[in-house]
Amino acid sequence: MLNDKVLMITGGTGSFGCAVLRRFLDTPVSEIRIFSRDEKKQDDLRKKYANPKLKFYIGDVRDYRSVHDAMRSVDYVFHAAALKQVPSCEFFPMEAVKTNVLGTDNVLEAAIKNRVERVICLSTDKAVYPINAMGTSKAMMEKVMVAKSRLIDSGTVVCATRYGNVMASRGSVIPLFVDQVRAGRAITITDPSMTRFMMTLDDAVDLVLYAFQHGRNGDILVQKAPAATISVLATALIQLLDVMDHEVRIIGTRHGEKRYEVLLSREEIVNAEDRGSYFRLPPDLRDLNYGKYVEQGEPRISMADDYNSHNTTRLDVEGMKRLLLKLPFIQAITRGEPVYAED
Repeated sequence: MLNDKVLMITGGTGSFGCAVLRRFLDTPVSEIRIFSRDEKKQDDLRKKYANPKLKFYIGDVRDYRSVHDAMRSVDYVFHAAALKQVPSCEFFPMEAVKTNVLGTDNVLEAAIKNRVERVICLSTDKAVYPINAMGTSKAMMEKVMVAKSRLIDSGTVVCATRYGNVMASRGSVIPLFVDQVRAGRAITITDPSMTRFMMTLDDAVDLVLYAFQHGRNGDILVQKAPAATISVLATALIQLLDVMDHEVRIIGTRHGEKRYEVLLSREEIVNAEDRGSYFRLPPDLRDLNYGKYVEQGEPRISMADDYNSHNTTRLDVEGMKRLLLKLPFIQAITRGEPVYAED
């Protein structure tokens, strides 16, 4: 599938974009296009890799023309550009709409017009039962993807992946805890019993590659993942960093935070296909004439439970430590190297 193909990554300078870049750099693709707004990060990547396969495009998914022009002759697109910080989206919800919803529509429309073969959109567990602006905008992004997939007659396949907390990604809680320990400040925990799915960046890339190979129009692919409480995560980090007496302070749940996250709602799980390590959620292809579903209901939904970070496999401290030690960021820290998560 990759021989002489052109791959484009929107948001290609972010944590996930860089992980996809590393995975594909040594494959037979002929070109990898990095599309993003940040010229400094693009310049850093250019100098870091100095690889003729890499091409850099300054642009914004909010601007259809810049996306369309960058996508000429592209075969595959990984759409990772997003606003994903919960607090910033809460204060500026329309900015989240412009990037996550309208930006996705621009990407998909440009892909269809340019006859791109496949587009993989990245979503999040916060899109399920959303309570904050970031999750709501990602839920709408999924709806845009599914709606677009119904209209495609060009041969373009669009689908999405939905994943949980990507460990040590830029702006996530693990580098925050590490920075607090290094600075001699207390580790601040909102709710010790709060649970989150735990995935490495490699896991997230594996999920996208699975969708790339197996996804059909309108599909949402979900990887089964373990979870841990925030208390277990903090304890595991304290032990790995060998700061056994470090202060932990409970500050209470922040605005827009859930106690646990959901990867598949109960309404979705009754229609999901279990594929071992993954779930495939096919699109709802009903048209507007769906009166029987309103009038008769669906008994299976009443008996189902969602797939969430409270009822998935739960990591203990030792399991959390083993998972953390898969992260190059944590490996380097335990060796005493002065590195940061985005490195």
